[in-house]
Amino acid sequence: MIRNLSWMLITANPAIAKHAEACGVQRIFVDMESLGKYERQKHLSAHNASHTLDDVATIADVLKQAELMVRINPMNNNSAYEIDGAIENGAQRLMLPMFRRPEEIRKFLELVNERVPVTLLAETIQAVSRLSTYVDNLGPRDEVYFGLNDLALDMKLNYLFEPLAARTFELGTKLLINRKIDFGFGGIARIGHGELPSEYVLSEHVRLGSKWAILSRAFHGNAQRLEELVDKIDLEEELKKLRKEEELLQKSNYSTLENNRQRLERKVFEIAKGKWSDD
Repeated sequence: MIRNLSWMLITANPAIAKHAEACGVQRIFVDMESLGKYERQKHLSAHNASHTLDDVATIADVLKQAELMVRINPMNNNSAYEIDGAIENGAQRLMLPMFRRPEEIRKFLELVNERVPVTLLAETIQAVSRLSTYVDNLGPRDEVYFGLNDLALDMKLNYLFEPLAARTFELGTKLLINRKIDFGFGGIARIGHGELPSEYVLSEHVRLGSKWAILSRAFHGNAQRLEELVDKIDLEEELKKLRKEEELLQKSNYSTLENNRQRLERKVFEIAKGKWSDD
């Protein structure tokens, strides 16, 4: 079954959000997560800005078609306030990060109370390993997203794509497809760009049946203002290039996709070798 990819962009800038929506981005991602995040990821080239409830409201006001997803903090004593506040300010979907136990998910779902669909960010080895213990709690519009940065850190690896190359969550993707639950993973760069070529990553999205991909910093250069983004890239054209490459991959046979997977594996560990520290 062909599962065409959709794109997410992390931003709290309303002008960028509106532009991205017009260019074909299907989901705008406002990121309120801050608890423990800087300490985990301070040495990485990763998104670390903490957005606010005011940012949620501002982005909600400008979107007409794209879905507004808000990542809250991991479950904590303030979770009910964060969940209620995000929904009241216009969040159409909530993402839960850094969970390890099914009990955290059940509490999260209880607080959301089916007001909006949810995305569970599986980015710990427990979250990936225990997928079968909580997947049946998800509704038809709920999703799972495999977060490679923190998953690699949790596994004490040195390169974010190592979990993908090692097929760490591949059994999980098959379980999700069987349950008809959408999923995505990682971030993706522009065609022809990225330390790991985006074509390699895109091929794995197609092979695994992924539905969602985040447009990474390598895609947009971490532009903070619309003028900066427009100066750096033609977003609509770059998304068309991604879609064209995806359509070619969708027509590929199993052998081609498997060859691409092996090519990705070799390239990932070639890159990772240069980043390995003494274990």
